[in-house]
Amino acid sequence: MPPLDPTAVGPVLHESALASGLSGVVRVDRGDETLFSHAYGLADRAHGVAATTDHRFGVASVAKGFTALAVGALLDEGRLRLDDPVRPLLGDDLPLVDHRVTWDHLVSHTSGIGDYLDESDDGDITDHVLPVPVHLLDDAEAFLPVLDGREQVSEPGAEFAYNNSGFVVLALLLQRLTGTEFTELVRQRVLEPAGMTATGYPRGDELPGDVARGYLHETGLRTNVLHLPVRGSGDGGLVTTAGDLARFWRALFAHRVVSAGTLATLVEPLHEAEEDRRYGRGFWLGGDSDDVELEGYDAGVSALTRHSPGTGVTVTVVANTSDGAWPVLRALRDAGDA
Repeated sequence: MPPLDPTAVGPVLHESALASGLSGVVRVDRGDETLFSHAYGLADRAHGVAATTDHRFGVASVAKGFTALAVGALLDEGRLRLDDPVRPLLGDDLPLVDHRVTWDHLVSHTSGIGDYLDESDDGDITDHVLPVPVHLLDDAEAFLPVLDGREQVSEPGAEFAYNNSGFVVLALLLQRLTGTEFTELVRQRVLEPAGMTATGYPRGDELPGDVARGYLHETGLRTNVLHLPVRGSGDGGLVTTAGDLARFWRALFAHRVVSAGTLATLVEPLHEAEEDRRYGRGFWLGGDSDDVELEGYDAGVSALTRHSPGTGVTVTVVANTSDGAWPVLRALRDAGDA
């Protein structure tokens, strides 16, 4: 089936969003032109606040791309090399991390370190999985008890295995290398150059009014505040708008965030992954296209943002429920991709 005309993508997603009861935002851009932008459902059920296109939504593992770009920014500055071992910065901490593990292994999900959140395990997305009280997890260093005591599961570089711990370790390393708090480092090196003024890592227990609450179920008032770290780290916790994500992709491929060479390194296809997709360093890649993707899935969060450098088309769906984004995106695949 030939790709959909970009102007048809929005209407297809809209019909699916209505049919599936999406609570979130759908947006389609082509270059600087917004082709479609619409909000659905409620950003705050308790107060009956309708979602708007300006609401900020949690995007979970979409944040991994921003962590990778913080690494890339320091790579551009000569502050690190991808083949540098990480053991010197870890010191006596996390002794079970193999001494051969490098920055590259972590950012490409090939480190083989034990994962604190193994997504291959059975369980419900609304399970309480963090082994410490979430209010303690407010800084990269605070995650050490979560990361510690997990045996190496494979040889460094031996295989691709999606790994949340690897990106939390990256946040810790970035903070130690620069002396700057990880979330502030991302703001300075990634968000600010990209013009993402609505994006950041707010505390989950003091969310501003323009941040949509994440809900555990399709109905009811129970939010995800007790399921996620009180402040995000390298593997998640970012909130953003669909508009900021459109700005992000334009800035990224205009080389305003990292150099052209570093961007090419990050989006280099390294691994055949899943569902006809490949993986680079922090970014998902189309299996047979030039699409570059970031996606997130967690309790009360689902999101995907996809950009085609060739056409300049960006498609973003964000939702404040765990499964809300996926039916909408399936409709796009069924109709023929953008």
